[in-house]
Amino acid sequence: MFAKRQSALAAAAGAPPEPRSRVAMEPVLNALKKPPVAAGAAGVFVIAAAALFAAVLGDPRAGAPTASAVLERPVAADTAPTGAEAFGFSGLDIYQDLGPIDPALMGEGGAAGGEALITLPDGASVASGQGFSAPVRAPSNPLPKAPIAGLFQPGPNGPLPRIAADGRVPAQAYARPFRSNGKPMVALVVGGLGLNSATTRAAIERLPAEVTLSFVPYAEGLQTWIDLARAHGHEVMIELPMEPIGYPDNDPGPYTLLSSGGADDVAVKLDWLLARATGYFGVTNYLGDRFATSDEGVTALMTNLRQRGLAFLDDGSMRRRPGAFARASADRVVDEEQTPAAILRQFNALEAAAKTNGAALGTGFSYPVTVEAAARWTAGLEARGLQLAPASAMTRRPGR
Repeated sequence: MFAKRQSALAAAAGAPPEPRSRVAMEPVLNALKKPPVAAGAAGVFVIAAAALFAAVLGDPRAGAPTASAVLERPVAADTAPTGAEAFGFSGLDIYQDLGPIDPALMGEGGAAGGEALITLPDGASVASGQGFSAPVRAPSNPLPKAPIAGLFQPGPNGPLPRIAADGRVPAQAYARPFRSNGKPMVALVVGGLGLNSATTRAAIERLPAEVTLSFVPYAEGLQTWIDLARAHGHEVMIELPMEPIGYPDNDPGPYTLLSSGGADDVAVKLDWLLARATGYFGVTNYLGDRFATSDEGVTALMTNLRQRGLAFLDDGSMRRRPGAFARASADRVVDEEQTPAAILRQFNALEAAAKTNGAALGTGFSYPVTVEAAARWTAGLEARGLQLAPASAMTRRPGR
C-alpha cells in the first residue's frame, strides 16, 4: 500500500503543470454565461463598490454625536432576608395564609379593602392578608457564648452536654437568668426554628429575649443559629423527634425515638441529636404521642437527660411522665388554629391561667402569624399585671 502511494506521487510530481490562468478562469467564465449567476454577480459587485467607497471617503455619519454605556447585571444577594424583610407587606403571603378572622374581634369599621382587623391587648392591630410590622429588637443582655468550659465532653458525633466536676449543670448554666418580681408569670416557647432562615431570623430579632426558642436538630448551620439567638438573649432548646401515631407515614426523620427501639436505640440516637450543637439548657419533644406510651423508651430518655443535667419541657402531651434533671409541661399550644384571632384567644387563656395558678407556660410554632402576635402580646404584659419569664423558670426538679 505504501509503495503504490509513493509511485503515484512520484509520477504526478514529474508531470508538467497546466497553464494556471486557463485552469482557474475557465469554470468561472462558463458559470457567468448563465443569467441567474450573472445577476447575482452584478449585485455583489454593487455592494463591494459601496463598501470600497465608504472605506476610501470615510463614514458619512462620522460627524454625528455618539454615546456608549457599559451595562452590568446586578449581582443577586446570597444572604437570607432579615426578619424585617420576610415580614414586609409584600412578602408574607408566600409563608402563611391567615384565613378568616372572627368578626367579633374586628376593630371599628373593619380593615381597609374588606380585610378583617383585630386589636391586640396593647392597642396594635393585625389584619388578615397583610404583612406584619412588629419591630426588630436590638440585642440586649446577651447570654455567654457556648460551649461553657466543663459542661461538655467528646462524643461519637461531636461534643455532648455533661454535668461539670464542680456540680454546674447545662439546665442552669445555659438558661436565661430570671428573678421574679412577684407578679403572675407567663412563659412562651416558639419552636420549629432553623429550617426556614427568614422565619428563624424573625423570631430571634422580633421576640423579646425572655421568649425561649427551640430548634430542629436537622437544621443546617444549627450552631450558628443558636449562637445568634443567645447573642440576642434567648435561651434555647433542641427538639427531639419522637414517634407519633401514624408512623412511618408520619415520619419525623431518621433519628426518631421509637417506642419499639429500647434503651440502646434511644441512647444511640440521643448521642447524635444532642451532639448537633451546644448551648441549650434542655430539650423538648417534637410529636411523640406513641413514644410517650413506651415505658422503656421514656425511662431511658429521662435517665439520659438527668445524667447530663438537661431539662425536659413537653408540649403538654407527656405531662404525666416525670424525670430529667428538671421538668415542665406546657399548659396550652397557642397556635393549633393559625389565625390572629385564635392565637389571641389562646394568649388570653394563658394569662387567665397565670393569674389563677401563679404561672403558665405556652408553646407555639414559628409561623409568621405566631411570631407577630407573640411580639405584640408580650409587649403589653407588664401593663396587664404579668411578668414574662423564660421557660426555664417554669421547670422544677423532681422532688422539689
